[in-house]
Formats: sequence, structure tokens, C-alpha cells
Amino acid sequence: MLGLRARLDPARGTALAEYVLESDIVPPGAVVAGYWPMPHEIDILPLLHGLHARGHALCLPETTKPGSALIFREWAPGDKMVRGRYNTFHPLGASVNPDFILLPLLAFDIFGHRLGYGGGYYDRTLAELPYAFRLGCAFAAQTVAALPVEATDLPLHAIVTEAGLCRVFSE
Repeated sequence: MLGLRARLDPARGTALAEYVLESDIVPPGAVVAGYWPMPHEIDILPLLHGLHARGHALCLPETTKPGSALIFREWAPGDKMVRGRYNTFHPLGASVNPDFILLPLLAFDIFGHRLGYGGGYYDRTLAELPYAFRLGCAFAAQTVAALPVEATDLPLHAIVTEAGLCRVFSE
């Protein structure tokens, strides 16, 4: 999947942003957790800027020590970013708990199962925030037929790609 994704254009994130912003999926007043896109991930910065323009409070994750959950820090466009663990970037804002989370995906299926990078950061984080809405963000080409699932895995509520936005199917 990493090789496939490396051949795709991150600028397709503009279309992803349009699908989310044209929908009613992000409730008014929601505190939205995004992420700073890694190389070759679909670019969600247009979406974050659009949500900020609509008045949403935003936060981005800080990747903490292995075995821990992420810490979400307040962020607004233009805020200073610092390099963190695994070449990630995060702001220096205050810690907040989001109620709507945008998640990066390496792969996903139509049932809302997701494959991340294997560190378990989002698994631990979602376990601490089980009532937060989970919206996966990826390229449509990252869809797979099925992924292995453990009993503790929380599925996504919806997935957005450059091809559209859809709520997931229950198994």
C-alpha cells in the first residue's frame, strides 16, 4: 500500500475537502482532530482550513512515547509546528479532547476497518475517546476487500476519499 500511495497525487485532498465541507457530517461546534499529512498521504490541509473558516476548533496529534495514546494539541492555520517522533509534526498548543477525529489510513475496507502504520497510536487513542466520531481519510485506491480485525478495534463511522464520502456498512 505504501508503494501504491506514493504514486498518487496528495493534491487530490482538495476534492476530499469539498466532499466533507458540502456534507453535514461534521456537526456545528465540533472540536475536530486532524493530522499533519506525512509524505504521500492525501493532503487534508484544505479540509482543515475549510473547517477553521467555519469556526471549528481544531487540534493535531502529538506522537508520544511508544505504547501511549496520542495527545491532541490546539491548532489553527499558521501556528508554529515542531518536528516530533517518527518525523511527524505537531503544534505546541494546549491539550484538548476532540469529539470528531480525522484519521490517516494506510488501507481500509467498506466495513470501516482500517490499517494504520502498526504503532497502535490511534488504537490506544480511540479506546480513550470511544464516543468521538471517526472519519477515515485516504485515497480511493487504498480500499481493500477485507482487513483483519481484533475485538478491541473500533471501526470508522465514515470514510472520505477524493472520490466521495460514505458512511461505512455494518457487518
